[in-house]
Amino acid sequence: MTLTTTPFGMRATAAEVLRGVDLRGRRMIVTGGSSGLGVETVRALAGAGAEVTIATRNPAAADALLKELPGTRAVALDLADLASVRAFCEGWSGPLDALVANAGVMMLPTRQVSAEGWEAQLATNYLGHFALAAGLRDPLRQAERPRVVAVSSGAQLRAGFDFDDPQFERRPYDPFLAYAQSKTALVLFAVGIGRRWAEDGIEANSCAPGWIHTNLTRHLDTATMQALGAMDADGALLTPDYYKTPAQGAATTVLLAASPLLDGVSGRYFEDNQEAEVVDGGPDPMAGVARWSVDPAAADRLWDLSLSVAR
Repeated sequence: MTLTTTPFGMRATAAEVLRGVDLRGRRMIVTGGSSGLGVETVRALAGAGAEVTIATRNPAAADALLKELPGTRAVALDLADLASVRAFCEGWSGPLDALVANAGVMMLPTRQVSAEGWEAQLATNYLGHFALAAGLRDPLRQAERPRVVAVSSGAQLRAGFDFDDPQFERRPYDPFLAYAQSKTALVLFAVGIGRRWAEDGIEANSCAPGWIHTNLTRHLDTATMQALGAMDADGALLTPDYYKTPAQGAATTVLLAASPLLDGVSGRYFEDNQEAEVVDGGPDPMAGVARWSVDPAAADRLWDLSLSVAR
């Protein structure tokens, strides 16, 4: 399989990726669009002319962004609550050109569960987005070239999806493994859409934004941040060379959401604005997409499991 390449490197910003792209008349949803990478994603899409809906647990948090970007709106959505997801879908009308599954939580220190009994990182990062896309399938297929973007992470290299104990009911809860599993699930989600919704003309891809200083890392302890070279001995944040700015981190997301360079591409995983090579997952690889994250059989199995919960 030939990998998809683009002229953009890891330092390209979201605005640069969409320079010259006209999104007027296009309607898009960005979950978690009121903070971090979501803000830069919304800025770039709206800056290219798209009508962007920010889906967020606290719509008031988007007030400053709404003032900055007239025509953008914020609507309440709690991805960990499937009743909230259903209400959001019922409130949507008309075509949807792109759904950007950006919101997420990372390394919750203790095991928490959703109302449906799903471990909280898996519920928020993956299941809520699965239910959201399923509930918006009709609006997506009404659009001319609809896309779904699953914002994953390089953490998918570290853990496959554990179908025997996905909720950490029998094995000890591990914050990082739970996060990694949820990000693997998002890659499998894009693979599943590519396999099941192609007849609707819906394309889906996943991506890793890279390392960026955002509120997502608030649960990382000092030792971990220092090991990453992202914090000094006094607790002050540092920015290693491999870190990106939020605007750079959002570049691959908007590439997948709106660039014509990705027309006809679906079920793939991207990092640094390029399609990633498939590699064996484990403790060593620092780039690429794990074989378990793009396994069609695992994608089908996860889809059926999710559908049984998210109906």
